[in-house]
Amino acid sequence: MNKSVLIADDSLFMRTWLKSILTAHNYEIFEAADGAEAIAAYALYKPSLVLMDITMNKLNGLEALKKIIEFDPSAKVVMCSSLGQKQLIIEALKLGAKDFIVKPYFDQLIPILDNIE
Repeated sequence: MNKSVLIADDSLFMRTWLKSILTAHNYEIFEAADGAEAIAAYALYKPSLVLMDITMNKLNGLEALKKIIEFDPSAKVVMCSSLGQKQLIIEALKLGAKDFIVKPYFDQLIPILDNIE
């Protein structure tokens, strides 16, 4: 099975940056600009992993995480957050996220994703 990642972030710059990191490691990439798009893209593409920002417009990452886990309890979601969002990270883990990574420190991104797969 091909490794695929859905990147859900409202920042085009962040999606582009993450896409460049992940494609260099042979991940197939799908993108979403908000939580609502992330839910729809997950249902459509069924990626191996989801890398999702907590803070997004329209529908935030926590709400999208809830919906994705309801749709697929085995979904593998890694949340991204900025420093200072410890409470949101704890909430995401309680809701079913497999791990989290603090933006913009992505040096551990590939090991985290490889470990979850």
